Amino acid sequence: MEKDVFKTILTPIEYDNEKNIFIKREDLYSVAGSNGAKSRSCYYLINNAKENGYNIVVTAGSRKSPQINIVSKIAKKFNMKSVAFCPTGLLGYDLLKAKDNGTEIIQVKAGYNSVIKKRAYDYSISTNNCFYIPFGMECNEAIIQTKLQVKNLPKNINRIVIPIGSGINVAGLLIGLKDENLKIPVIGIRIGADPTKILNKYAPSNWTDMLTIIKSEEDYHTEIIDCKINNITLDPIYESKCVKYLEENDLFWIIGKRDELRLNNEPEYNFFN
Repeated sequence: MEKDVFKTILTPIEYDNEKNIFIKREDLYSVAGSNGAKSRSCYYLINNAKENGYNIVVTAGSRKSPQINIVSKIAKKFNMKSVAFCPTGLLGYDLLKAKDNGTEIIQVKAGYNSVIKKRAYDYSISTNNCFYIPFGMECNEAIIQTKLQVKNLPKNINRIVIPIGSGINVAGLLIGLKDENLKIPVIGIRIGADPTKILNKYAPSNWTDMLTIIKSEEDYHTEIIDCKINNITLDPIYESKCVKYLEENDLFWIIGKRDELRLNNEPEYNFFN
């Protein structure tokens, strides 16, 4: 492993003068050609798997899951085979890219999250030298890396608005706020399944006092296309559904960015390529 390969790199804070909001750019973190907070956690997991003798990784996600493409890229960087379980139906851009990248895609007819997660986990148990990458990148390392990103938050923000998928990123954010003794209200826009189980497991015990969850009015699969903040094209499934809830002097926490949304001229915080 490269020396200090997991050292903390604080992703930048931008300011939108038109909307008068701050923006946390976790989407600019880049590792092995993959972007965002999930990429940071995935790299850690796959690197450890490789060091411990695994040569296959398996994960699960929706048909439009950025996670599967993230796993695919980083596994390829480590010369490991990748396998992914998802529901049946038309594959989205990220899964098509993962397939082109050599990932074996196994589609499951009963494609509920609980089902594809179990299929992926069972595959890891029944296949030699196969490591399971948790759905939603649920792991302690994701918590550790996210909580450290609180260190460069402006002190004069009113609220933090963040999309909630699995809940692992907002859990790390809440722990970071507690560690830094920052009493900033967090508004989590729930996109998809109920994150309560993850929050109860990983977030501070008083997380309900720190976080207000608002369920998105849009269905998970509904895409809000070409939605921008400060000339940043937002993820159509997650971040785009948060925009209507932003208020002046908020900080908008952007977690990630899909491949098709990346701009060649954007700066990236490359760590391992």
